[in-house]
Amino acid sequence: MSYRSPLTLKRMKSPPPDETGRESSYLKNLGDRKTIVTVRLLGGEAVRGWVEYYDQNMIRLTRENAANLFIYKHDILYIAEDGGRGRA
Repeated sequence: MSYRSPLTLKRMKSPPPDETGRESSYLKNLGDRKTIVTVRLLGGEAVRGWVEYYDQNMIRLTRENAANLFIYKHDILYIAEDGGRGRA
C-alpha cells in the first residue's frame, strides 16, 4: 500500500456528483415547450413524441396517432430534439 501524506490528500479532487440537477431541468423545459424529440432506445429502436411527464425512473412520451409510451430511463440511449414545436 502506498503512503499518502495529508498534503497529498488535500490536493486530490473530489469525485463529480452523481446528480447535477440538469437532467430534470432539461426534461421540464422539453415538456413545457412540447418540443418534439427522438428517443433512441438501447435496443436500437427510435420513437418520436414529446415528454409529457418524467420522474426519477421513467419518462412518458406522448405521440400523435400512436400509443403513448412510458419508457424507463435505463432503457434510453439518448434523447435528441427534433427542433419543431407541437405534438408528434
